[in-house]
Amino acid sequence: MADRQTMHETTAFSDEDLRRGIEALFFAYRDFTADPDRILETRGLGRAHHRAIHFINRQPGMTVSMLLFTLGITKQALNRVLRRLIAEGLVRSEVGVPDRRERNLHLTAAGVALEHELSDAQRARVGAAFAAAGADAVAGFRAVLEAMMDDDGRRSYAALGEGRPGAAPGSASGAARGRAGR
Repeated sequence: MADRQTMHETTAFSDEDLRRGIEALFFAYRDFTADPDRILETRGLGRAHHRAIHFINRQPGMTVSMLLFTLGITKQALNRVLRRLIAEGLVRSEVGVPDRRERNLHLTAAGVALEHELSDAQRARVGAAFAAAGADAVAGFRAVLEAMMDDDGRRSYAALGEGRPGAAPGSASGAARGRAGR
């Protein structure tokens, strides 16, 4: 209890402010994922498949290790997801050129089509919200989300914005997770 009280004393926000922020995140996430969930359900796929498709689309050729790091899931969980996406003809895995132990992931044409179908509604929802809130609010929203990320998350997010797959080079935890994912 003392920790929570100390935490609130160092911020300008009441417990109610924080709880309302948490609730807003819950409800926004629920609605943000609702449209893709309906599409995925018709194919017997879930959110883990959606996340994999999203990041493979954003970084064609990313390695399995990079995807493991980005998603922050176990190798076993990712293996189930990738096996299904490959079996459904949505993802293809190619042997790495510089390192034949690596597997580079790409969406197939069907995978690209599904990714567009899944993300169209989300882009429309986010675009409408950004337009309604305005540029200053959007910048504040991104600042809040980035501040909530841990260091690995911030590195992965920054790398995506720079067009680089996976974690920042030389990231100790990224390198360790990357080795585990091969």
